[in-house]
Amino acid sequence: MQNIWSITGRSIAVSSLALALAACQSMRGPEPVAQANIPQSYTASASGTSVAAQGYKDFFADQRLVQVLDLALANNRDLRTAALNIQRAQQQYQITANNQLPTIGASGDVLRQDQGAGAQTRYNVGLGVTAYELDFWGRVRSLKDNALDSYLATASARDATQIALIGQVAQAWLNYSFANANLKLADQTLKAQLESYNLNKKRFDVGIDSEVPVRQAQISVETARNDVANYKTQVAQAQNLLNLLVGEQVPESLLAKQRVTRITSNNTIGSGLPSELLNNRPDIRAAEYKLSAAGANIGAAKARLFPTISLTGSAGYASTDLGDLFKSGSFVWGVGPSINLPIFDWGTRQANIKISETDQQIALSDYEKSIQSAFREVNDALAVRQNIGDRLSAQKRLVDATNTTYKLSNARFRAGIDSYLTVLDAQRTSYASEQGLLLLEQANLNNQVELYKTLGGGIKANTSDAVQQQPSSAERKAATTK
Repeated sequence: MQNIWSITGRSIAVSSLALALAACQSMRGPEPVAQANIPQSYTASASGTSVAAQGYKDFFADQRLVQVLDLALANNRDLRTAALNIQRAQQQYQITANNQLPTIGASGDVLRQDQGAGAQTRYNVGLGVTAYELDFWGRVRSLKDNALDSYLATASARDATQIALIGQVAQAWLNYSFANANLKLADQTLKAQLESYNLNKKRFDVGIDSEVPVRQAQISVETARNDVANYKTQVAQAQNLLNLLVGEQVPESLLAKQRVTRITSNNTIGSGLPSELLNNRPDIRAAEYKLSAAGANIGAAKARLFPTISLTGSAGYASTDLGDLFKSGSFVWGVGPSINLPIFDWGTRQANIKISETDQQIALSDYEKSIQSAFREVNDALAVRQNIGDRLSAQKRLVDATNTTYKLSNARFRAGIDSYLTVLDAQRTSYASEQGLLLLEQANLNNQVELYKTLGGGIKANTSDAVQQQPSSAERKAATTK
């Protein structure tokens, strides 16, 4: 009889474990289809392969900037925090994955009791499986899928942080360069204004002109001095921002003290097709992982409608005499399932399913919006790119015209033909046009950086580097059902 019960008990245990391993039927429903409704091409023409395929070391032409970017990727605190978030999500996924396996622990106890026949001591030692859930309905696996998608979303968020950081550092580096260029222009203007002031003062002192031109020249001098002080402040602030983004003091040898004329080695910047944004932009990929995680939550919520079946087992030795604990005949074992099914929960489980389904719709909306936002960012950058060349050409012609006007007006003033007011007006116009040209040149270079960033460039250091994208739990599910 004992053998029969022993065989039956082993059969139950083995069958239960087999069912637990073979079951795990996912309860998640069909995955929603995203409808981003974006055109198949960009509004502005930008033919050729997307520059996002290039590594940042190949895209950027100035090696000083490349070295600054390397420093930023190694020391930036935001990027470091993003990497730590990945580690945290990875450990959380490992914990959730471990829940699919039984927890085995060792135990031992000594029990002293008196049941009317005299006090008796019982010794126990053994191994046990504590409340191992048999995942018939896929609840634990759905939670594991959710944790996996959350981990992958965090990893994609880190990539998005890197892309944003590369764009910010490049533009801050350019900002420092052009702040110095504006400071140099203001210094040159101040020197010219001082010469005009001294000339007008001499003319006033000998009685040729009135005091009005002297004061007009003085106004221009003080205005130029104010600009010099302002640009010195901008240079210092630009350097402070660059140091903050890099995470340490940027060496002076890596700073661009002169105006940068070229930021990339590309003669033309291709954008590829809008569909490529789905693979190149990690922020879109992160939204897709979050959508998949929401679907896994639905599966976990639906599984709670069904009974929770757990298995508890133990094996070890028991004896009333410590010396006989490990002798033959002292081995004992036990295994038994438990079931938990709430009968009345006042609709709580159904409400949780509705919440999970609503969360999935929110995630779907966020995913579609991330695609639309990325498309709009690229289109905005391309719109600037389409017209920046004409604006630069016009501004350069304007600078030539205003400089010539200033030289002619100054010559006529010195010859006594025109008043100083004409010179003053021409000088102000020339100075403003020079400032406008610097702003446009900086905007042109910033736009190239912005386009590279919005297309998803910056994840790779070198173009030859491979970028592997892990499939979400929804994609894994679709692959297994084909």
